[in-house]
Amino acid sequence: MTPPGGCWLVADAGLALHGWSMATVAVVAASCGLVGSLLVVRRMSLLGDAIAHAVLPGIVVGVLVGGRLGGPLVFAGAVAAALLTVWLTRTLHAAVGLAEDAGAGVVFTTLFAAGVVLVTLVAARVDLDPECVLFGVLELAAFDLVSVAGIAVPRAFLSAAAVLAAVAVLLGATWRWQVFTAFDPAAARAAGLPVTTVTTLLLTAVAAATVTGFEAVGAVLVVAMLVVPAATAELLVHRMHQVAAVAVGVAVAAGCLGWLAAWAANTSAAGMIAVVLGAIYAAAVVFAPTDGLVARAARAASLAWRVAREDWLARIWRAEEAAGQAAAGAGGVPRPRPRSVLERAAAAWLRLTGRVSDRRGTVRLSAAGAREAETVVRSHRLWEAWLGRHAELPIDHLHPPAEWVEHHLGAAMRERIESEMAAGEVDPHGREIPPEMPSPGGGPPSGSSR
Repeated sequence: MTPPGGCWLVADAGLALHGWSMATVAVVAASCGLVGSLLVVRRMSLLGDAIAHAVLPGIVVGVLVGGRLGGPLVFAGAVAAALLTVWLTRTLHAAVGLAEDAGAGVVFTTLFAAGVVLVTLVAARVDLDPECVLFGVLELAAFDLVSVAGIAVPRAFLSAAAVLAAVAVLLGATWRWQVFTAFDPAAARAAGLPVTTVTTLLLTAVAAATVTGFEAVGAVLVVAMLVVPAATAELLVHRMHQVAAVAVGVAVAAGCLGWLAAWAANTSAAGMIAVVLGAIYAAAVVFAPTDGLVARAARAASLAWRVAREDWLARIWRAEEAAGQAAAGAGGVPRPRPRSVLERAAAAWLRLTGRVSDRRGTVRLSAAGAREAETVVRSHRLWEAWLGRHAELPIDHLHPPAEWVEHHLGAAMRERIESEMAAGEVDPHGREIPPEMPSPGGGPPSGSSR
């Protein structure tokens, strides 16, 4: 029989378990997302992966000399192992010419393997489980408590929160240097910035975030949290401070959602969080506002539709030009044959919008249609004229690039090209270049030749 109030005690315990577990993974995720944003921008993700694995022997050594996970000895050993990883990687690159990514692969696999061997050899003497190192024990973090002002707080949460605060202060104090070094290390060095010190501070922060994440979420999830949130943020925003903020937000959200999903599915919390991170990244790849697949497809479709419309208008304009102003104005010109289904749809749309009149197999441009067509033809012929003057190309090689550029040449560029030409200059084929403003009546200029 349940004692009075027993159900509330169970509910309170469950709430505390979920709350502290999500709080712990949130602070770990925030640290990893913050340092990971700089790692990804600097294209040092593999080095972050190397540090996340290579700190294992430092952790084991710290435990062997009497430290405990989350304690100062283990932290010092892990940071020393991380800095050793960076030093060995750069030494291999400088001394034997080994590529930095290959050097990182050699160093971190060797050190991680050495750590696994050490854990196996001393497993009977220390409380260090290889599976916990790989996958973490987030499910048990809420049971290892310490008292803070009379409140029982998980030890993993305290250490992770302290590291988050230290990392935030460190990177905040050097943020401008970090960003300058991340985007242009050569210029930063030329400007007198201590690039080596800035990089060392970043990698020390990476090591600190990695060590605090080991106990709670393990090596596998730490690597995911270092890379995936920042990679997701790069797809969504394009300013460095925004990348860092979004990376932290994505990491924290994935940590909390992954924990709840793992609890509901009765599976590994670290594994489920990594899956959620992957799902968020996949969603960003598809739906990112500017760089996502949907946005790119929409831009490509919009461009193809605009090109089809402009090509149809330009074909009619050139046909009217060839027929002469009087003949074009009298009864129009024969309707061109659409070259694609998209151009056929564009022709129908232009008829509906009044830019083209189509009667009994003949077509005419309205004033609005002629203005748009003249802009396209003007861009084409100006570009051909510019290429004919500045590029060593045969005349028959000028048309293809001009046909592509005609849809992208803006008014400012047209004016710039025209400023280099004499008044009344024609294109390399001898055809008149339409004026910027449409002639009265919207038709092609009179007296123009094919």
